[in-house]
Amino acid sequence: MPAERPASSARRRVARILTEVFQPPAVVSILLLISPAVEPGFPGTIWFGVLGALFVCVLPLAYVLLMVRLGKLSDHHVSDRKERAPLLMLALVSVVMGLLVLNVIHAPTSVSVMILALIGGITVLAAVSLVWKISGHASAISAAAVIAALMFGPAWLPLLLLVPAVGWSRVVLRDHTRGQVIAGSLFGGVFIAGLWWVLRGWLG
Repeated sequence: MPAERPASSARRRVARILTEVFQPPAVVSILLLISPAVEPGFPGTIWFGVLGALFVCVLPLAYVLLMVRLGKLSDHHVSDRKERAPLLMLALVSVVMGLLVLNVIHAPTSVSVMILALIGGITVLAAVSLVWKISGHASAISAAAVIAALMFGPAWLPLLLLVPAVGWSRVVLRDHTRGQVIAGSLFGGVFIAGLWWVLRGWLG
């Protein structure tokens, strides 16, 4: 359920900062930038991650911002559930195009694995968004925290503290219920991160 009492202005400011800083395009972009780190050649190979971020995050976000400016969308977080599924499908098309380009230029397998895991996540989120407003913010930060810990070891586990922080911000701003945030967190940390782990073992 949403927060029962109106949040104070200070709480709302903190919540807004967390929501903006850890919005899905930014979080996923960082994931893609570090994705080549598990293979030799990093950081020289980081530009493959930059290219992946262009197709997965930058182009879809640019489209969203344009539609918001034209008055076709409610806001850049796409708060209206009915607007989410078509945009997620459009993002999926851009992601698939990016994957094809990266394969053509022989990008590190780790970048393709990250994108394939994101494709799986976006597809399910698009389907769920048809009937329920699951939290994309919670999904993204949870997936990123778990994947970073799996990539670099237990020293990165404190990143998991960002998951409840970002989830709290979405509830305080009344963009999601607690249930939607919890479901998003579990989806990102279990399904998307798990899919990445399986694909890494299979294709790596």
